[in-house]
Amino acid sequence: MEVVEASLHRIEALSGTINAVVTLNPRAVDEARAVDARVASGADPGVLCGLPVGIKDVTPVAGLRTTYGSAAYADHIAEEDAVVVSRLREAGAVILGKTNCPEFAAGANTFNEVFGRTRNPWNTALSAGGSTGGGAAALSTGMIALAEGTDLGGSLRIPAAFCGIVGLRPSVGLVPTAPTDWLWDTLQVSGPMGRTVEDVALMLQVMAGPTPASPISQSVAGRDFVAA
Repeated sequence: MEVVEASLHRIEALSGTINAVVTLNPRAVDEARAVDARVASGADPGVLCGLPVGIKDVTPVAGLRTTYGSAAYADHIAEEDAVVVSRLREAGAVILGKTNCPEFAAGANTFNEVFGRTRNPWNTALSAGGSTGGGAAALSTGMIALAEGTDLGGSLRIPAAFCGIVGLRPSVGLVPTAPTDWLWDTLQVSGPMGRTVEDVALMLQVMAGPTPASPISQSVAGRDFVAA
């Protein structure tokens, strides 16, 4: 719980300057307490035990506002977790909130009419990149430990380079993008961001693998991304 509380304090201190985490999960502290209870009971807490994660604001989290960076969806509340969000929860991660992105994640700069601009943590006069700019800036400033994002033409890689962290675009089908209206989309993928390559590999190990919700998939049998 202390890690999550420290992250929330960091967000409070820097949000006015960086504007990276745009919607907080009001249940984050309670979810962190539940993880602590699992540890205290001797149950397996999961490989991401207690780590605060930011979810890009195009990826649904049940009960949280998911705006897609668009004024048309400014008050939209997601009804279900994306498959990757469910997997992160099962691995013990705490969903801290939603991270900023351009409208419909279309663009290499992170700005929208709902939340405004995310600024580069190294120089606030510069761009944080996009479209997963909120996740990258939040990681770089210690607001979160891991970030989920999407990538079609560089959206995990560009902001990682701009903010000095690590982003990986997985190959198509390795990480499910469900739910989606485009089940056979072979262009956009979901993927991990972290402050180190090993953090990204650990997150990828949790996110990857087939699901009945997606017809495009890859087997992860025998694949150890952390060891690699």
